Amino acid sequence: MAISSTVFNDIPAALRVPGWYIEFDNRLAGNAVFQGKLLVLGQMLSSGTTEPLVPVRITRAEEGDVLFGRGSMLAEQLRAIKAVDLYTETWVIPLEDAALAQKAAGSILVTSGPSETRPLALYIAGYRVWCEMVAGATPAVTAQAIVDAINDDGRLPVTAALDDVTPEQVNIECRWGGLTGNGISLGECLKGEERPQGLILTSVEPTGGAVNPELMGAVAAMGDEWWNWICLPYTDTTSLEMIEAELVSRYGPMRQKGGRAFAAFRGTHSAAATLGNGRNSPHVSIMGMGLAPSAPWIWAAVNAIVAAKNLAIDPSRPLQRLPLPGLIGAREGLRWDDSERNLLLYDGIATHTVATDGTVQIERQITTYQRNSAGVADDSYLDINTPETLERIRYEQRSLFAQKYARHKLAEDADRALYDPSQPIMTPKVAKAELLSLYRQTLMGDRAWVRDYDGYKESLQASIDPADPSRLNVIDQPMLIGQYRVHAQQTQFRR
Repeated sequence: MAISSTVFNDIPAALRVPGWYIEFDNRLAGNAVFQGKLLVLGQMLSSGTTEPLVPVRITRAEEGDVLFGRGSMLAEQLRAIKAVDLYTETWVIPLEDAALAQKAAGSILVTSGPSETRPLALYIAGYRVWCEMVAGATPAVTAQAIVDAINDDGRLPVTAALDDVTPEQVNIECRWGGLTGNGISLGECLKGEERPQGLILTSVEPTGGAVNPELMGAVAAMGDEWWNWICLPYTDTTSLEMIEAELVSRYGPMRQKGGRAFAAFRGTHSAAATLGNGRNSPHVSIMGMGLAPSAPWIWAAVNAIVAAKNLAIDPSRPLQRLPLPGLIGAREGLRWDDSERNLLLYDGIATHTVATDGTVQIERQITTYQRNSAGVADDSYLDINTPETLERIRYEQRSLFAQKYARHKLAEDADRALYDPSQPIMTPKVAKAELLSLYRQTLMGDRAWVRDYDGYKESLQASIDPADPSRLNVIDQPMLIGQYRVHAQQTQFRR
C-alpha cells in the first residue's frame, strides 16, 4: 500500500512548493527517564527567611540555616539528609508552629559538682555537647557551665537557662512547639567518653510539648507535583491521617503520582505496637526507634533519604542491612530482641538493628498496611518494595504508550489489515504486543522487577470498550519479583 500524506506530523498535505522536506519523529527513540524527588516536611523558626508553606528546593545543607533558622527542625533534617546523599533532588515545605503549640520542657539538676577537671560529654537528642567541668565547682557553677555549653551550640533543638528558684537546675526548652519536642533525649557519655568523677546529674527529659502544625496547608502546597518520597516528622493521628489520605489519592489511577512517607517513633515496645496497630496504610512506613537517643525527626530524615536513594536505583531490591548514618541506637540493654522485633513486624512497625560498631541498620522496611477493607489480615502491601515497584511499572507502561502512541487512532484487530500500514492505528493486539515486550525485555530482563512471563502472557487481556470506540480496556497481572529476606535450611548431617 502507498504511504498517505496524512501520516506526517509537520509536513502539510497541501504542499506544492518544490523541495526535500524531512521531519523527525522521536517516538521510537525515547526511553522513560525516572527522576525521583524527596519532600521534607518540618518546622522552621521565626529566624528563617523563607515563606512558610511554599515549596523550596535545597541543594546544599547550609541553606537550611538561613531559610529555616539555625537549629530548626528543618535545618537539621537537611543537614542529616545531605550528609547521606547530595544527588537526590530534595524539596522542603516549611511549616510554622501551630497557633496553640506548646513547647516541650525538661531539666538537668546538678546534685554534686565534679571532683576532677574533665569535660562532660552531654548528649541532647543525640547531639554531643562538651561541657567544661572544673574540679571543686559548686553545683550552681556547674549548672551555669552546662547552660553556656548548650546555648553556645546553635544547632541543638533546645535552649537552656538556670532555674529562677533552684540555681543548680538547668531548664531546657525545645526551640519549637508541638509533640515532637517530647522525643528529645538526655544522656551522658553515650559513646564511651570518660565521665568527670564526683559529678552527679539528674535529668528529666522534655515533656509537655503539644499541638503539631496542621498539615492541610502543606498538602495543598504539594500541588500536582510528583513527590516520590516524603520525610514525615510527625506520628500523631491527625498528621498521619492527613498524609495517608493524600497518598492514597496520589496512588490512584486518576492522579498516578504516588509516594511513600517515612516517619520514626521513639518510645517503648508497647507504645510502638499500639501506634502501628492503629494505622493501615500501604504508603507510610514508621520505624520503631525504641529509646534511641537520636531525635525522631532526624531518624525519619535519614531513613527517608537512604530509602529514596536506593529505591530510585531499584524499587524491588530490599533495603535490609543498609546503614542509617549518624543515628545512635538504644544502648544494648534496651534494644529489642529478635522476638520483640518480629512482633512489631506484625504490628505495622518497621524495624532496625544495631551492628557491633554501633551502626544503625534497616532490618525490614514495612508499611503500616495490615488489613484489607473487610478487616481481614492481608500482607499484599507488607513491604515498601511492593507499592514502589508497582509505581515504577506503571510509569514505564504509561511512558511507553505516551511516547509511541500519543496521537493514534483505535481499531479492531480484524480491521487492521484493511488500513494502510503507515497509518497510526492502535489495536488490542498491538497493545498486548507492546506490554509483553516491555514485560519481557525491560521489566523482567533489564530491571528484574517481575517474574513469570508465561503467566503474564496468558493472563493479558485487551479489547475496545463496547460502549466507547475510543477507549481501550486492558487487564494485566504482573507477578512481582520477591526479596531474599529469609533463608531457611535444614542440614541433615551424616556420619
